[in-house]
Amino acid sequence: MSRQTRRTGTFLVTREHKRFVEFANAVRRNATIGLCHGRAGVGKTLSARRYANWDLIEPLITTWGRREDSDKKVYAASSRARTLFYTPPVGGSISALRKDIQPFIMRLCVCIDSYGNPKWAERPLTPLGLIELVIIDEAERLTMTGLEFLRDQFDRSDAGLILIGMPGIEKRMSKYPQLYSRIGFVHEYPPLSKDEMQFVLQRQWRKWGFGQDDADFTDDRVAAAIIRLTAGNFRLLQRLFMQIERIARINEMAAITEDVVEAAAQTLVIGNAN
Repeated sequence: MSRQTRRTGTFLVTREHKRFVEFANAVRRNATIGLCHGRAGVGKTLSARRYANWDLIEPLITTWGRREDSDKKVYAASSRARTLFYTPPVGGSISALRKDIQPFIMRLCVCIDSYGNPKWAERPLTPLGLIELVIIDEAERLTMTGLEFLRDQFDRSDAGLILIGMPGIEKRMSKYPQLYSRIGFVHEYPPLSKDEMQFVLQRQWRKWGFGQDDADFTDDRVAAAIIRLTAGNFRLLQRLFMQIERIARINEMAAITEDVVEAAAQTLVIGNAN
């Protein structure tokens, strides 16, 4: 039986994702440290996982059992990305990082090497081997010793390091001069713009089998209600879509109305998006 790939929902290549890719490529190419910050739910984690091909790679390096024919596509994805994605536990200490990250590094390098394009001889033997970029999500969870461990791995490797967190992470990292002085790039991941929201809505309308008509006052009010409620928060938008679809299906509705959107919103915990 093939391993199950984790699904994070339909991925939309937004302008902000493209900017994240440019940022990650720059960090990787320059073998430096980058900080990425943005409010919860805007899409930072989704973009990072997508960049690392992590939905495909993670099941294999987590279970690490008997090899299967389906693993070949994981080897290919690993060789293309050469990126490790990791979310530390709360209070991520040096012992927790060593326990988690080092086996992942070894397994990911084996996957890269198994693709049939080994390059060990082309790179010096370093703690990260064939890996060219490490992405740490929710970096606020790291303790000072955990950060020092990562800095040491970075210093002894020809690879890039990205720390992802909430707004204010740059100020926190400034308290650690040895790490902060190595930061080469800082990237803000903003919410979806109004134009991108309209693009996402049109795509979702087609998925539901409806056509969004710009000249239809009802459609315009529905779109305005969704934009107002989610304020460009991608995670909240996805959750709202799920509830809208559920309510419309239960009530056998042939169109999405503003009342459906409001009813869906009432099932969610929606705080102040500003």
